[in-house]
Amino acid sequence: MLSSICAWYTKFMKNVFRIVAGRVSTWAGSAGVFLGAVLIVIMWATTGPFFHFSDTWQLVINTGTTIITFLMVFLIQNTQNRDGKAVQIKLDELIRATKGARQYYVGLEDLTDDELSALDQQFKDLAAQPSTARAIKRLQETIALAHSERKNQPSHMPHLQMPHLTKISDEPSNPQTPQQ
Repeated sequence: MLSSICAWYTKFMKNVFRIVAGRVSTWAGSAGVFLGAVLIVIMWATTGPFFHFSDTWQLVINTGTTIITFLMVFLIQNTQNRDGKAVQIKLDELIRATKGARQYYVGLEDLTDDELSALDQQFKDLAAQPSTARAIKRLQETIALAHSERKNQPSHMPHLQMPHLTKISDEPSNPQTPQQ
């Protein structure tokens, strides 16, 4: 009975902490909170002459910022851990669902640093091979061709056009298939 109550309480507290951490992280990252913090620092600095820049006056800001920083580290870390896990799950699902993808890459985050370094070197070696370089060049040319074709077609959603993102280069692209 006691173990089930402890298990329920632990689950409840984790859920409450998750919710609070997410909300506080979102709130703390807002422009309003930043502006408030700037105003507090300005207010503190302007009171310096009134308190003769005493040790107590300095201690107020040091203590306040230390406590807030200490607490925010845990809240932000919790949020980052959750976000990181969510991204890993999404990437794992993309790898799993992609035909031809190596299933070995699902769960790479659990490898040691040495194993990750070795895998990174394998990819660098693979990218340096001439056949890979040609394949990457063909892919870039295909993307440029598709982009220029889309650019010449009228948009079905003009409200979604973002001219600052659509311009790749000033030169017209003329992709050609490289000889192998």
